Amino acid sequence: MGHAVMTHTRIQATVNYTHLPTDTQNLFDQLMDQADNTASAAEYEALMASLIAITGVTGVRHGEILKCACGCDCPSIFDADAPDALVTEPADGYNLGRLQCPDCADDHPRPVQD
Repeated sequence: MGHAVMTHTRIQATVNYTHLPTDTQNLFDQLMDQADNTASAAEYEALMASLIAITGVTGVRHGEILKCACGCDCPSIFDADAPDALVTEPADGYNLGRLQCPDCADDHPRPVQD
């Protein structure tokens, strides 16, 4: 009788932008810009699905990821619905809010910019 082998999926709640290949970084930047400016909800969802796929961020709650908008140039790409993320700028005039990742929000929180 064989033994069952359990494999564990590695959960990557954050991904380091600088660890992505240059071509993937460029594609990420292009897709994020498109997602930020699209007027179509369906296109936004498709762009976010593509962004999640190319970065490998897992465990995304509501289908949206962001790159940390911290002044320290943090390279984290993370789930936009992370409970400890901190809004640094309201999403006025574009689709994506500006948030600090949970680590930066804990280490050096930035006040909201109006």
